Amino acid sequence: QVQLVESGGGLVQAGGSLRLSCTASRSIFSMNAMGWYRQAPGKQRELVATITGGGSTNYADSVKGRFTISRDNAKNTVYLQMNSLKPEDTAVYYCHALSTYYSGSYWGQGTQVTVSS
Repeated sequence: QVQLVESGGGLVQAGGSLRLSCTASRSIFSMNAMGWYRQAPGKQRELVATITGGGSTNYADSVKGRFTISRDNAKNTVYLQMNSLKPEDTAVYYCHALSTYYSGSYWGQGTQVTVSS
């Protein structure tokens, strides 16, 4: 079992920045991949960014060039640096981990990001 705890959400003006953190209860060395997803009101959850155990990253087209995903293995933490935020980035952001070692797909509880215009 893996617990994921997100932090760093909040209210920010358009053009501003936020950094989200996701800390895992287990070593992230054992995760095949970790990532961030978001869900806006009335919309489906969508992928924002992922990072594999080898460090390869993938981004949604809507955030490329503005968001950066990274990981600190020593802290068992994955980050999402969000710059040049837009009102359409407003959503609940969820951390996700996929691990064959721990036999599962795990989600955090979510953190709200609100971008005002």
